[in-house]
Amino acid sequence: MESGDGVKITYVFVEAALELVPKELLSSRDVISSARRRGVDPSRMLLDISYHYRSMRRYLADWYKRGRPDIIHTSLLLLSSSPLWSHGLIDAVVETRHGLVFVRSGVRIPRNYNRFVSLMEQVLVEGSVPPGSENPLIYLVKKDLLEYINEQPLEHIVLLDEKGRKEDPSSLCKRIAMSRRSAILIGGFQRVEFSKRILSRGFERISIYGESLDTWAVVCKINSILESLLGVF
Repeated sequence: MESGDGVKITYVFVEAALELVPKELLSSRDVISSARRRGVDPSRMLLDISYHYRSMRRYLADWYKRGRPDIIHTSLLLLSSSPLWSHGLIDAVVETRHGLVFVRSGVRIPRNYNRFVSLMEQVLVEGSVPPGSENPLIYLVKKDLLEYINEQPLEHIVLLDEKGRKEDPSSLCKRIAMSRRSAILIGGFQRVEFSKRILSRGFERISIYGESLDTWAVVCKINSILESLLGVF
């Protein structure tokens, strides 16, 4: 299969563990301590289970599915390092509790984790990077993910889920590469399943391995196959 001209594939990180510290944790000791170390306002800081574990476990019922911005950082780094990204064939959308974060194709993701954290904090607080830009590189839209998907002219949508129908990743990628507009939905969290809200939507659920894989491992596997199929590597 040659050339990816006209093909656009959107990676959607569903229910991403990327959010600002929620209001119920703002006065907790570990949140205040980490905010002081960084010199930032707790309400403008990303929730991170590495620093806020005690408060999360005490006050958040779904703590085990939150506070992992590193998942999105690593996954976006993999995407942005791909020739597919520089050729404009793929882009990324991150579903957060604040809305949808759009990352324009071709944008360079900071390799340093701390810089990435600061960037995402700016996006979630200010709404875009650069703030107030008419053509931002990364920006937040306060829209429901399912509503967004319904509005897109997508020919193919697949939800990658270990409990889905087993399919060889090469076969799946061939189907995706044959479509003009596709969306690949991947969990952006660390544990348990997608919410009923996502599962009840009726997306095609596909398992490429049969067991749980890290989000970035899935991205790496799918992207490497697509690079070959679309003739960019």
